[in-house]
Amino acid sequence: MRAVGGFRSITRYQWLVLAGTTMGWGLEGFDASLYSLIVGPAVRELLGPDASSASVATHAGFAISLFLAGWAIGAIIFGTLADYFGRVRMLSICILIYAVGTAASAFAQEYWQLAALRFIAGLGSGVEVPVGAALIAETWSGKYRGKATGVMMSGFAGGFFLASVVYGLLGSYGWRVTIATAILPAFVAVFVRRYLHEPKAMVEVIERRSARKAALADGAPRTVEDRFVLVQVLTRPLVRHTALCILIFTGALFAFWSTTTWTPDIIRDVVARDGITGADAVGYVATATAMLNLGGVLGYASWGFIADAIGRRGAFLISFGTAAIGLVVLYPFDRPYAAYLWLLPLVGFGVFGALAGPSVYFPELFPPAVRATAIAVTNSAGRFLTVPGPLIAGTIAAVHFDGNTGLAVVVVSSVIVLGVVGVALSPESRGRFLFEQEQPVPPSPAPVPAPITTHLQEEK
Repeated sequence: MRAVGGFRSITRYQWLVLAGTTMGWGLEGFDASLYSLIVGPAVRELLGPDASSASVATHAGFAISLFLAGWAIGAIIFGTLADYFGRVRMLSICILIYAVGTAASAFAQEYWQLAALRFIAGLGSGVEVPVGAALIAETWSGKYRGKATGVMMSGFAGGFFLASVVYGLLGSYGWRVTIATAILPAFVAVFVRRYLHEPKAMVEVIERRSARKAALADGAPRTVEDRFVLVQVLTRPLVRHTALCILIFTGALFAFWSTTTWTPDIIRDVVARDGITGADAVGYVATATAMLNLGGVLGYASWGFIADAIGRRGAFLISFGTAAIGLVVLYPFDRPYAAYLWLLPLVGFGVFGALAGPSVYFPELFPPAVRATAIAVTNSAGRFLTVPGPLIAGTIAAVHFDGNTGLAVVVVSSVIVLGVVGVALSPESRGRFLFEQEQPVPPSPAPVPAPITTHLQEEK
């Protein structure tokens, strides 16, 4: 029975959706962060003892770029399938793919095997955000939607924090033992399949498509809604929102991946100046990344609350601004280790918070029939553009900045300006679905559901 008033009005199923999506996204963050913590030692071992630091940085960046490419491709494939066959099924399948793909890296004997497994893990990772955000949008009301999505997204930073703890405990046993723990998300897939069902909006979409298919077979004229969902998000009236969302997500991703990928190696270089290397540096790296991720948890969890208070666009500008300040003040210079402990939470608050925003904001710009696909396309376009980011940062640090990876990270992260431009040109939604569905009288006498048309309308 549903209670009345405040948070008591939230149903058990809504809490289950929030729990399932938060755990799935959180353990994806765990896998991604754990990999970034071991990728340096792993690549160095697989390339051999004669590999130079520049070669290790380039190969590590290439493997991560393959992961981002897989993430983008997987998001489009499985995000589109989720709009046709349901959110829950695709979510559970993809959680298994990224868990097994990451954990299997422990058995890699050559560099190409590590890189290939990273691509496979990326294919599964891509669907968590579009499907998770769609599930939250379709099960939580506008009053709590932003807050719930922010909590879901904070799971990613929580996963990063958990990875720091696991690395601190197991890092001294070697990278293979550490990365094997990435199998943990597989248990979330069991939870999703057992406790979650399709939201009402998705059930109605599936039924609607079935009715339209029957109507077309009887000779009814084709309408916009009969187009393939990828075509719908890339044509009017949705294409403008699609383009602006791509700009926002691209800016956020460049800053995020460059920062989270290279911070562990930057910290290793910082403590190496004090003679702390090898296994002795593990605790320092784990503590510093934990501080980055602590700020990230706060950035993720608070984004929905900030966005509800001042609007989606204002919340984006706060995230982009704090990320830029932290990066510029800290990364290009020879700061002591203590300075990183103080300022990494600010960087984490900004770069993680900027990634929470799209999952709150983008679902409000698209109707449910194309929602997962739209989020997948906008996210994936950003990811395709971001693929060179980690590789470029490692390469330009070695070639142009005399090994100063921190300065390279700042240069690559400057693409965050694209996000600011996208925000400036985007409409404010603030908890409203800007594209709503209406069902006018059918133009034909056949007793079938009418075409869906979209228009700008506030959520009732």
